[in-house]
Amino acid sequence: MNTIVRQDLQRIYDALSERERAALRDSSVLITGCAGFLGFYLVQFLAAFRGSLGIRRIIGLDNFKTGFPLWLKRLADAREVELVGFNIVTDDISRVPGASEAAYILHMASIASPLFYRKYPIETLDANVEGLRRLLGYYHERPIRGFAFFSSSEVYGDPAPEWIPTPETYRGNVSCQGPRACYDEAKRFGETLCYLYHQKYAMPLRIIRPFNNYGPGMRLNDARVPADFARAVYEGRDIVMFSDGTPTRTFCYISDAVTGYLKVLLHKEYDTFNIGMDKPEISIRELAAIYCEAGREVFGYTGKASFSVSEDGEYLTNSPNRRCPVIAKARELLGYAPQVDVRQGVRLFLNFIRESSREELLW
Repeated sequence: MNTIVRQDLQRIYDALSERERAALRDSSVLITGCAGFLGFYLVQFLAAFRGSLGIRRIIGLDNFKTGFPLWLKRLADAREVELVGFNIVTDDISRVPGASEAAYILHMASIASPLFYRKYPIETLDANVEGLRRLLGYYHERPIRGFAFFSSSEVYGDPAPEWIPTPETYRGNVSCQGPRACYDEAKRFGETLCYLYHQKYAMPLRIIRPFNNYGPGMRLNDARVPADFARAVYEGRDIVMFSDGTPTRTFCYISDAVTGYLKVLLHKEYDTFNIGMDKPEISIRELAAIYCEAGREVFGYTGKASFSVSEDGEYLTNSPNRRCPVIAKARELLGYAPQVDVRQGVRLFLNFIRESSREELLW
């Protein structure tokens, strides 16, 4: 196993409480969208600590629309995960071996990269609405312990300045028409479905709103900013920003993010949580400088950051100017405490890339 991955998985395990670890004992876990970026650490964590956590089965579903990663093939070949090619919108979950016995469900089946969800807008919407509805319909009468729906910080749209940092109580400023609406509004409707099924059936539902994750497992042709910058460093090219570099974000390293996701899944009450890093809020220009500095340390990178205009006329349409979460609720109720700051996280990401083959990074 890659050195960075091994260390990160141990960090996730150490961050879980004894109660949280015990809650997984004698359970089967079903993960939709397991082949994606977030699945990289979630699936590998469950597989790596399966014995000590007492997990009986790990069932992974994916339609592999955007590719079949090498890491997942290895786990499937080693029978660490029961992998099923599955279309969450059209296929019958009852036909999946072990699905009826799943105690925990993580619904991640959705394209998250703007480049790809704009290419597959209907499929993106359907996964978050119709796919979720089918899962809820199947599991609402079964004695599951937890069901986590992966929503998005994009449900907030482009908040007014007085709502940044943004708490879970903010209702959002989202366009229902435009190039990002298929993703943003599908996530919002997905949250409504979860709320209604909890109200009517008392399902143990939890809603996760991730904020700008990055790190190992993010394919370098993902087309999101952290992946674009990492690929430029890896290939020795200049980092190109397709904006003026002033939009700001906080960036959450993947091991901190996955720790938060597991804590939400294992929480005992219905709730919605921002999961991310609350500081520092930095500009895209500053992020590029961090990649340049870390690239010099890890790869001897000699490139520079530059600006250009995207050939895609809608590249920046409805893209939020600022994104920064309030994570006080997750800190208080979950004991969530992200540790890896963006400078350290970028170095870890680049060191992971240095240890990996091109086949593992681009697929």
